[in-house]
Amino acid sequence: MASSNASNSHSDTAVESCAEEATSPAMNDETSDELMRKLGLDETRYFIVDIGSNLTNKKFSRDLDAVIQRANDSGVQKIIVTGTSVHTSKEALRLTRLYPGQVYSTTGVHPHDAKSWTEETMDVLKEIASNAECVAIGECGLDYNRNFSPIEVQLEVFEKQVQLACELKKPMFLHERDAHEDLIKILTKYSSLPPTVIHCFTGSLQQAQKYIDLGFYIGLTGYLWKDKSENGVRKILEEGIIPINRLLVETDSPFMYPNTRASKLPEKVKSALTERSLSFLQRYCTFQRNEPCSLPVTVEMIAAYLNMKAADVALNTTFNALRVFGLN
Repeated sequence: MASSNASNSHSDTAVESCAEEATSPAMNDETSDELMRKLGLDETRYFIVDIGSNLTNKKFSRDLDAVIQRANDSGVQKIIVTGTSVHTSKEALRLTRLYPGQVYSTTGVHPHDAKSWTEETMDVLKEIASNAECVAIGECGLDYNRNFSPIEVQLEVFEKQVQLACELKKPMFLHERDAHEDLIKILTKYSSLPPTVIHCFTGSLQQAQKYIDLGFYIGLTGYLWKDKSENGVRKILEEGIIPINRLLVETDSPFMYPNTRASKLPEKVKSALTERSLSFLQRYCTFQRNEPCSLPVTVEMIAAYLNMKAADVALNTTFNALRVFGLN
């Protein structure tokens, strides 16, 4: 595999020179327009960071070069590849060597795999985390929805990884399903948590508010299209529960395909989707295999619910990712 990084060199330099201009809680229109000019962007050509993609999944094994090139072409110029076990954490780190400056990784044990934890696991995670390209501890957390690992094992393994993140001062990339209270109970035991990201949030307004009150960041995916609840992600965006400086975006690919043809998707959202973004989604992504190149569509959906310009959502979430994960 060869790196598709060459076309990013100008943008990366511009991003680094502009980063200090994005330290306020939210960029105003004037600042946003100035940054877009410096980055060579326009209203439909974004610079986005996908903070969570499972590119070690076997569905990407045959054409990863093309997947990453499509991501770059769509505006997704940096991708954090999620480690969910010792094996996938090693593989994710390997991908950072193949696509330097474009791909980063995390290292952790997913709650589904908590039962695989051994005496050696902690040392291996530490070794992987010692690499600069590994930017977070995770994906770790609690999942009481499927219980592929016993709850007591999940709790023990999760807390060990929280302790590791605190020791290394690495951001945490967290998974939570039907386990909000227990997750909070563990996290609030620690007074100096590193930056904490609730990955692929699908919870309620009250849960989102609690995470925000604790200073956490929230990652949103294409799940947005199928949320039909009165108290879920759509309502959270419409009510402004997540400040723009706490919002991150991700595909969780090959999962969480954003179905823009869903009948329940409001017309204001459908009309906000650009032809350019839809072309990547419809040409290259399916329910069976979502790709990072679908992320501009999710950004546009989020922007419609927030009544913001999609370009502003893209820029704000990008700089949030740069700050949280320390990306170049």
